[in-house]
Amino acid sequence: MAAKKYMTSYYVLYACFAVIILTFAVFFGYGYDNPEGDYNAPVCTEGLMWLMYGMFAVTCVLAIWSVVRGAKIAMATKGADISGVPGGKVTATSMALLVLSLVVGLLPNLNESEFVAADGTVTSATMVTVTDMFMVSIYIMLLLTTLAVAFNMTGLMKKKK
Repeated sequence: MAAKKYMTSYYVLYACFAVIILTFAVFFGYGYDNPEGDYNAPVCTEGLMWLMYGMFAVTCVLAIWSVVRGAKIAMATKGADISGVPGGKVTATSMALLVLSLVVGLLPNLNESEFVAADGTVTSATMVTVTDMFMVSIYIMLLLTTLAVAFNMTGLMKKKK
């Protein structure tokens, strides 16, 4: 079974390489007769962009699938880790804290206005809100991680032998 998965993964990897190499070869080799304003873009620019969008979408789907699969596996295990806390509880708590930190980061920034830089570049209000949400979430998770490490270093939760 492992050999079959390895061979499938092997073929998918080389198929991806072939599609990427073919797309780049067409992009660079086909020509530059595609006027874009004052510039002359390669003819196959849209094909390259669609390849990038497709690879990004597949990566997102696989990342979500991996997180869900890992959570199911962690919640199914009955064993405890070194600290005596079951893996399922750790996974569920981590996911809940992540979602909660994203919500906490989103709520104060819902009515954010658009951002205009000094050079006149305008960033939409939605992107400003999303960026602020992720920044606040990162700070919350960093603070919680630091507190958890400090608490673990105190030794209060360790089992006595």
